[in-house]
Amino acid sequence: MTYRIGVDVGGTFTDVVCVAADGVTTLAKASSTPADQSEGVVNGLVVLAGRLGLALPDLLARTERIVHGTTVATNALLERKGAHVAMLTTEGHRDVIEMREGLKPERYNLRLPAAPALVPRRLRLPVAERIRPDGRVEVALDRASLDAAIATLKAEQVEAVAICFLHSWRDDSHERAAAEAVRAALPGVFVTTSAEVLPQIKEFERFSTACVNAYVGPVVSRYLARLRGRLAEAGYSGPVFVILSHGGVAPVEEAARLAAGTALSGPAGGVAAGVALAERGLGDDLITFDVGGTSTDIALVQAGEAALGRGRTVAGERIALESLDIVTLGAGGGSIGHVGAAGTLQVGPRSAGAVPGPVAYGQGGTEPAVTDANLVLGYLDAANFLGGARKLDREGALAAFERLGATLGIDAMATAEGVHRLANVRMADGIRVATVRRGVDPRDFTLLAFGGAAGLHASAVARELGMRRVAVPVFAAGLSAWGMLHTDLRYEMARSEIDTGGVPDDATLRSIWAGLEAEGRARVASWFGGEVETKRAADMRYGEQVFEIAVPLEDVDWDTPGLTGRVTDAFHARHEGLFTYALREEEVVLVNARLAVIGRLPPMSAPQATAGGAPAAPFATRRARLGGAEQDLAVYDFVALAPGQEVAGPAIIESDTTTVLLLAGDVAQMDGRGWVTVTLPEEA
Repeated sequence: MTYRIGVDVGGTFTDVVCVAADGVTTLAKASSTPADQSEGVVNGLVVLAGRLGLALPDLLARTERIVHGTTVATNALLERKGAHVAMLTTEGHRDVIEMREGLKPERYNLRLPAAPALVPRRLRLPVAERIRPDGRVEVALDRASLDAAIATLKAEQVEAVAICFLHSWRDDSHERAAAEAVRAALPGVFVTTSAEVLPQIKEFERFSTACVNAYVGPVVSRYLARLRGRLAEAGYSGPVFVILSHGGVAPVEEAARLAAGTALSGPAGGVAAGVALAERGLGDDLITFDVGGTSTDIALVQAGEAALGRGRTVAGERIALESLDIVTLGAGGGSIGHVGAAGTLQVGPRSAGAVPGPVAYGQGGTEPAVTDANLVLGYLDAANFLGGARKLDREGALAAFERLGATLGIDAMATAEGVHRLANVRMADGIRVATVRRGVDPRDFTLLAFGGAAGLHASAVARELGMRRVAVPVFAAGLSAWGMLHTDLRYEMARSEIDTGGVPDDATLRSIWAGLEAEGRARVASWFGGEVETKRAADMRYGEQVFEIAVPLEDVDWDTPGLTGRVTDAFHARHEGLFTYALREEEVVLVNARLAVIGRLPPMSAPQATAGGAPAAPFATRRARLGGAEQDLAVYDFVALAPGQEVAGPAIIESDTTTVLLLAGDVAQMDGRGWVTVTLPEEA
């Protein structure tokens, strides 16, 4: 038997999922180790090997590939614990990353302080050089100026350097020459150029993305090197891939080079899982609802495909690389309940994290979290957390709510119920941001609930939104890691073509994308020897517009006359789909040509859907508080439910790693393909 392993490092737990050659899935969990995530990864592999009845070296010897989702880059940005970074830039333009685009995140907040730049001004070093937008060299790269900047880099003992010259998207010769000089003078320093990271117009987006790449690059590189070393010591010699923000995977070397592309690495696995489940029949329109220990991640799968976007901001820093359109909010199982400045109950965004964790973990936490509320209210079994591997301290959690409730003038149970309800409201608001504010009606979608805590909140959150259908997979707690095994190698390319004016003629269009395809296929061929395909897209706008929109071109006939007209029509149709109108008499401008080069990895086997059997009876009852009243709820074993079996709420369905809370009127039905579908009542 051979295996493929997915690893998702979360704020509280590290999930390790193994899919065997016959499609059988096994999940293991270990506590995350924030100081060095690779330690938690190996711990999770040890637990997984034990569940499979194998020694760790035997498991790794049979493993074909490991796919990893990491939060190292995200944490470095959030905690401002990246590299000691400097920036070389065209003389007179070192303040681009501080001026940004001239807009504030909250433009009507007059008291909003300026966001601190990732690179301090004293380390944004000017270099005399200038290339014009048409590629003409106006000022040659001045070596004396460059040498002076390098001397400063040495004196400051920087760990990373971002080289950001004006109009390098047109000609990056000056950036490449400067990078060679820096590498020669400072061996071992991480060096990145803006044209290497994002070769397109808009200098703030390009400069910011390059600076983020330099800031997190050394941290990510060191982590991936430690991970490879630990895996090698444990006996693994196969390929290790990292899932990137766009949902595709890449070898660890590419992930280290383009470290900014790992900023949404972990959440991307959950979206990939949504796409895979849509293909398996769950439904084409899903809202992925991933509730972990520290955050909730939300994304849309429409018509079986995930939406991509650009210009994401992570921890206040612009990263203009292609990425999945994911909304993240600070509400998870570890989110802390507290009294806010106005004297009212608040939940999050502070989290108890993995250390010390919620009070119930018994690791020194003193402030009650959402997980503590779920335990106190009776939704979680204190003796069956992680299949009994960890006992939860209900009395300690209850005492924490008594202390919090005393400041509010209410009892402990009412306080816990308030924390649970507020968490639901915050999660529902996050889904509104991902849907209603973008013109999408969530009532037309199925809420796909996964992550360690989603099943406890999904029904209530769906009610807040007027949704009628919720789905919870059996392996909900490790679904992001499972999803990583159902994606392909992907390399994104972009080139600005704004100088062509309008939309180029047929021959020019074919030439532009042929050049991208040749370069992209060569890059992917260095990673992978299997089947490769490409997907074309473009960023386009009307002539008088400031911002362009992404236009998919894979359905456009590329080989017959009239290509320019078909590309233009694709833009009009896309604009009308997004904004309900198209200005067909206006000039259309091609801004960026884009190409995704995809290396198709061998598909995963899916176990056969099981037929119905004898319905499973509840194995216990549990006293729980719902709607301010105590009642006894039937508890069902998730894994024991027969395909087709229905469970009416209020009730609890639980496994070693997942608990689903059904409210009154809910009807859950077990699907033989590996999930329960919960139908909510009309009046909900």
